Amino acid sequence: MTSPVSVALSGATGNLGRILRKALPELGYTLRSAGGRSVPTPLFPNEDVMHGDLRDPGVVDRLLQGVDVLVHMAGTSVERPLSEIIDNNLVALHAVYEGARRHRVKRIVFASSNHAFGMHPVDHTLRRGACYRPDGFYGLSKMWGEGMARVYWDKHGIESVCLRIGTASQGPPENRRHLSTWLGAEDLIHLVQRAIEATDVGYTEVWGISANSRAYYDMTEPNEIGYSPRQNAERWADEVSSIAAHADPVASHYQGGAFVVDDYTPATARPVLARKDNGELKEAP
Repeated sequence: MTSPVSVALSGATGNLGRILRKALPELGYTLRSAGGRSVPTPLFPNEDVMHGDLRDPGVVDRLLQGVDVLVHMAGTSVERPLSEIIDNNLVALHAVYEGARRHRVKRIVFASSNHAFGMHPVDHTLRRGACYRPDGFYGLSKMWGEGMARVYWDKHGIESVCLRIGTASQGPPENRRHLSTWLGAEDLIHLVQRAIEATDVGYTEVWGISANSRAYYDMTEPNEIGYSPRQNAERWADEVSSIAAHADPVASHYQGGAFVVDDYTPATARPVLARKDNGELKEAP
């Protein structure tokens, strides 16, 4: 009889972490849950809980000792000043991967983001090989994180599954953009389970959304972990199609939505009013 897979979950007190803390033990994994500033209250008798700053190698060692897979959900998840993004999403991620080397962790499931591609227009359907077009420092950090994951597979043999998560929620979509980016809780759990259990993944990326009819991504493209979402945001289309995510029309033009207009320079204030996009010269929006 094989031993259950030992999983560490960082960011256990966040929006995604709260869903996964309940679900992963129910799927048969042994779980160590890590919060940030304070120790999470255990949800079940055998849950191993801890907290601390992941930039600290001692905290990382405590998190990864004896672990098979790390589900890394910790970090800054919204657009913030560059210094905060660097600390939480770059420095801490590097410390986590170095800890994985020390403890011979087999795999890291990394919470990447759709915002690494947020400057693609909404009428573009992206495949996994699409070029990065981050919509801010947060999206840029996820682009960098996927690169970190690639390096640690190529140079150190640590597998990584990068989940390009959309709008994860326990509830229904809330606006028109979510009809394209929504990730339901059931699909989130299935996504992470497949990321933990799939064999011989090496390094790979997966679009982390449900089977949305209006998806910005080509969900018919096969993925290496066998993720096959079943939920679809279109179920709520009649209720939310008229609700814009942001009043600015620029937010409606780009896949990143409201993240795009944060510190956005309008065309009239740019040094060049026309730019080359996909081989054609056009006025910048």
